[in-house]
Amino acid sequence: MFNIKFTLFSHTKELEHKIDELHDKIIEISMVFKKAVHLFLKEQRSANYKKLSKEIKLIEHEADILRRDIESRLYAQNLIPDFRGDVLELVENLDKVINELDEVAHQFYLEQPVIPDIYHDDLKELVNQVCDCTENLAFASRAFFRDFTAVRNYSKKVYFYEHESDKTTAKLMDAVFSSKLELAHKLQLKTFLSEVADVADLAENCVDQLLIYVIKRDI
Repeated sequence: MFNIKFTLFSHTKELEHKIDELHDKIIEISMVFKKAVHLFLKEQRSANYKKLSKEIKLIEHEADILRRDIESRLYAQNLIPDFRGDVLELVENLDKVINELDEVAHQFYLEQPVIPDIYHDDLKELVNQVCDCTENLAFASRAFFRDFTAVRNYSKKVYFYEHESDKTTAKLMDAVFSSKLELAHKLQLKTFLSEVADVADLAENCVDQLLIYVIKRDI
């Protein structure tokens, strides 16, 4: 299993380019999100953070345009009909990850949570793990369209970073609820930690489906 070198694209180079661009958007938004959260911890809702938040929103908007274009091409031009359902579902799942990163960044800007310094290092670690998870999802998905042998390797990294993010989230949750913060403050921090961690969960779910697609192609 997973020993197939194969490409879905032979006469669909334009579609290949569009899907590649979507993968690039996942990597791009992940990097900007990481930078944005690190900056928020330093400057809160500063002009610099607002600029990064807008950049994330723009990437999300561009990804939506790409998603709609890919879906339109798959249907209107009847491209790769044997794989169309899987590709459509994959594109939708990738878009959910991008949307979640945008939503979390916006919530930081909107709600302006006060995050005590004592939690900064662990939160940065959580964000790094989540973004590593997301970026490896993009690599795994890109490999699905070119070389099935690489999908499993990148998928293992997604699972690893998702598991690490679970451990970091649990550590932070325990620290927050063991603290002397007001209950409302604890609950707000819990919500933000959960929303950040949810990005890795979405990436894991996407990889689960991706491996099913590979198995279907291998049968």
